Amino acid sequence: MNTTILRKSVLGIAGLAFAGGLAAGPIHHATTTDTGTGDARPVAAVQADKTVDSGKLIPHGVQGAQSRIDLDAEQTANAKAIIAATKKTGLDERAAVISIGTALQESKLENLGHLGDRNDHDSLGLFQQRPSSGWGTPEQITDPQYATTAFLKGLRQVDGWQDMPLTDAAQTVQVSAYPDAYAQWEQQAADLVTQHWNNS
Repeated sequence: MNTTILRKSVLGIAGLAFAGGLAAGPIHHATTTDTGTGDARPVAAVQADKTVDSGKLIPHGVQGAQSRIDLDAEQTANAKAIIAATKKTGLDERAAVISIGTALQESKLENLGHLGDRNDHDSLGLFQQRPSSGWGTPEQITDPQYATTAFLKGLRQVDGWQDMPLTDAAQTVQVSAYPDAYAQWEQQAADLVTQHWNNS
């Protein structure tokens, strides 16, 4: 095979690979850098129509080891519903990160009904809110928009929530028996907000 044909073949394959990459669109990855203090600091991620400043999504960097789960279509739809409800209340991306991180811990973004013996009292929905604690009726609590709005109403009552680590803000609203557990979901919550904020 002569070198001219070989070179054209290689360039043709490279061109197809490049065009395929453009057709697939940008890949969104939130990356972190170690500042030397043990805190991973987020680096800005880019979306097609808006630059999202990940530093605002995770202003304190992640705290502790991070967990991540693969989401199915229903869980992704619930994350988008949380983002949409957050936008509707007029709050920003940081509020969505706190909300999604909280729901990841409480329900893994599954809109849970009554779980029988596995139920924590009468906790229901994405945020495991309790009708007996005044969060709303079972029907309301299992509506993602209502549940998110109720959570955000509680969050707004927390002085300085915008500047708190996620786990502190979430715990102040949720009053969980495991107050530090929310921290492990901050990176995945920020990634979901980065990915879906502009299309929710």
